[in-house]
Amino acid sequence: MPLALLALAIGAFGIGTTEFVIMGVLPEVADDFGVSIPTAGLLVTGYALGVMFGAPIMTALGTKVSRKRMLMLLMGLFVLGNLISAVAPAFGLMLVGRVVASLAHGAFFGIGSVVAAELVAPQRKAAAISMMFSGLTIANVVGVPLGTLVGQSAGWRVTFALVAALGVIGLLGVAKLVPDLPKPEGVHLRHELAAFKNVQVLLAMAMTVLGFGGVFAAITYIAPMMTNVTGFADSSVTLLLVLFGLGMVGGNLIGGRYADRALMPMLYVSLGGLALVLALFTLTAHNKLLAALTIVLVGALGFATVPPLQKRVLDHAHGAPTLASAANIGAFNLGNALSAWLGGMVIAAGLGYTAPNWVGALLAVSALLLAFLSAALERRETTSGTVVTGGGVPSERHAAVHR
Repeated sequence: MPLALLALAIGAFGIGTTEFVIMGVLPEVADDFGVSIPTAGLLVTGYALGVMFGAPIMTALGTKVSRKRMLMLLMGLFVLGNLISAVAPAFGLMLVGRVVASLAHGAFFGIGSVVAAELVAPQRKAAAISMMFSGLTIANVVGVPLGTLVGQSAGWRVTFALVAALGVIGLLGVAKLVPDLPKPEGVHLRHELAAFKNVQVLLAMAMTVLGFGGVFAAITYIAPMMTNVTGFADSSVTLLLVLFGLGMVGGNLIGGRYADRALMPMLYVSLGGLALVLALFTLTAHNKLLAALTIVLVGALGFATVPPLQKRVLDHAHGAPTLASAANIGAFNLGNALSAWLGGMVIAAGLGYTAPNWVGALLAVSALLLAFLSAALERRETTSGTVVTGGGVPSERHAAVHR
């Protein structure tokens, strides 16, 4: 794999750390600013909304800039946002810092996915994308626990200062290692927007929202479920999240490897397995060993969908994939927000802390049904000779590929 993928993975590691570490230091932040935990939770919500809306906006603004330069600008924005958070004298300013940092998130992963795919041979695209996303998954195993430990011992401001330093390393890596790939000729914002007219792009994004939403329906409420139902001590939750992160790392690598060989079968297996495991989680949550194993499987099966879904968006937004790729990253965060809300509703309705697992299972089943629909439409397009280009960019005719 090219060294440029390492630079992208380092940037992804920093972004993944800052996204999730706030959950580990939320009590310290709330105490420091004198706000309630729910109010401090706006730092999580604000970040998610910033990713969702910032991904397409920042990518659209960068259509006239080379992809390498845009990646560097995004890492600079990420560094600035985390520095604002580290030195913020008031809660409101820290919230601004979180939003500023979040604006880099979706566009970095979206543009980075396109760059990663262009650095390797066609049959290695999904593996290259998974290599970049490995930075995000490893962040949940290493960056988040270490950031939480630093925040609890040396202060949360030190954590965000260190994350900003990670961003500087990522920026220098992109500047040094990522080649300045030429922009595709004739690609403008209207061509990028045309990708959203492709039903396969929209279906892939819907699968992203529902499939990954199934993961976060359960994981959002993992702490109360594990302590109140399974019987783990509060101090064990961090270890359980590390297990979830390890599952994410494994699933990401497996998804990237097999998506290059058989993309749609990989989605069938991962989404079907995810739905089954989440449904069983209502039972395994009552046993410590089985619960820990289930958490690993949820992380693995959930993240095994990421490389194939991201590659499917790139494939069907042919010729103008950047905006669609970034929007798909926003779709992950939309799924997170939607599933967390639905999971909270069933808990509030008195159905118990395991009820969100059923919500997650239903969301995963819905994503699986969309995968079957997507494949059926693709077969029909192939049979009828319909050309699937997706981006609206003048190009040679590309036959729809049956996966």
